[in-house]
Amino acid sequence: MSLKQIAAMTGYSVSTISRVLNDTSSTCASPETRDKIWAAAREIGYHPNEAARKLKKPGESSSDPRTVTIILARVASLETDPFFLDLFRRLEAELMKQNTIVDQVLYTEESLPKNVSDTDGVIILGRSSKKLLDEIRTQSPNIVGIWRNSMDFDVDEVICDGETAARLAMDYLLSHGHRQIAYIGDCSYESRYIGYCNTLIQNRISMDYQLICQTNQTREEAGKAFEELLAAKTAGKADFSAVFCANDVTAIRVLEILKGQKKSVRESISVISIDDIEESQDTKPMLTTIHIPRDEMAHMAVCLLLDRISRLHREPIRIELPCRVIIRDSCYHISHL
Repeated sequence: MSLKQIAAMTGYSVSTISRVLNDTSSTCASPETRDKIWAAAREIGYHPNEAARKLKKPGESSSDPRTVTIILARVASLETDPFFLDLFRRLEAELMKQNTIVDQVLYTEESLPKNVSDTDGVIILGRSSKKLLDEIRTQSPNIVGIWRNSMDFDVDEVICDGETAARLAMDYLLSHGHRQIAYIGDCSYESRYIGYCNTLIQNRISMDYQLICQTNQTREEAGKAFEELLAAKTAGKADFSAVFCANDVTAIRVLEILKGQKKSVRESISVISIDDIEESQDTKPMLTTIHIPRDEMAHMAVCLLLDRISRLHREPIRIELPCRVIIRDSCYHISHL
């Protein structure tokens, strides 16, 4: 399996392919180029040939690469969720550095569609059900979960606390004088919604349930929810100066709708969200958001999994990474409204 083979499949130069496979940053190539190259690499089971990079010692043989199954427990398709797509890309790159390849990618919430016992380990992206995890455990002891909050499932996990991220977003809006803050996102067992509610309560701000919009966090539902909020505001039935969106996809759609409003409306509503996906820098105004450290999450998940495979630790390990506010242009101080 070689870079030349991928070049023949994709039409890109070997130098471009090498750059993409060794650099997950958004500046190394266009999204379309990266996706096409990574798809070809997965198709042929490409992994770096370390033996070709250095002279082997006499009698030394290269080891076969480890194989990993990645399970997407929260999304039906990577193409519909930029956050998980970006995290998946970073996982692939990190695994490749460690002479490990992605053997299969499964999308499931409740039960395994395929056997995972033939791979060396499993990485779960997104909140898993106990039923799914119990089934995985019957086939593999080597499991790492990447999710927003600890699931207390007695497995290795890498987390970036969703409630903490929500509190950061809400505190930022509060520091700008906002008190009437709408929420668009999932409200069922969702840590980001809990962070929203708890921040209001701790600041002695009454809950206004007219400003809480339950959605599945897609563009379509976000657009519908925000248009209803705007209509209620225009009719004098609801009032808000800021919107906290549970993810960037939702917030980007909100900004698109605001762009079509008159200036007085456009500049009277602040928008903040969570994820810091690549597209959040392309909005007008650029989106203020909470950065989730995907590079570090991918790196630590692979380290934990390989350590577990090598039996270098036995007790479950939890690694929590911090998040931070990325200040851009979509939030205004209340005194300026």
